[in-house]
Amino acid sequence: MAINLEKGQRIDLTKTNPSVKSYRVGLGWSANAAVGATFDIDVSAFILGENQKRVSDSHFVFYNNLKSPNDFVVHTGDNLTGIGEGDDEVLLVDFSKATDMEKSIVFVVTINDAEIKRQNFGQITNAYIRILNHETNEELVKYDLSEDYSIETSLTFGRLYLKDGQWRFEAVGTGMRGGLQDYLNIY
Repeated sequence: MAINLEKGQRIDLTKTNPSVKSYRVGLGWSANAAVGATFDIDVSAFILGENQKRVSDSHFVFYNNLKSPNDFVVHTGDNLTGIGEGDDEVLLVDFSKATDMEKSIVFVVTINDAEIKRQNFGQITNAYIRILNHETNEELVKYDLSEDYSIETSLTFGRLYLKDGQWRFEAVGTGMRGGLQDYLNIY
């Protein structure tokens, strides 16, 4: 049975699931039917070192760079419409492939061309991030982003981080006006 988290809550993933070798991180959302516009929403993963900056430029996993150098994080592909049931975009995470330099993964979701299309996350419903056992598809953790993000065009859904030798997940749910370049500047 999955553990449902609220904003700011954390869980020790490796301690509560010691037999799990690889994880699937699924992210999903639905466009508000009243809006009627097509949304191209993109998931990116920033793999950070001790200093909370990208380990290297190739530790930024997104639709144009689907794998980190060691396959620690793998993006399964860009969904341009978000139409359909289930996860809209998926990343695979294998902690056994992490190097000593990789200390956290931040999962960011942005709306492509948000300013041009006048779109924001207030027009999105049912946004979530969930973590599953990749081998069994068992859902382990889920965080539903239920706030009204009416001016935000990008959101940090969650993060995985290493603490005391254990990988933990934090439900973040913070947004900003801006896009992918703003996150590249931060990380």
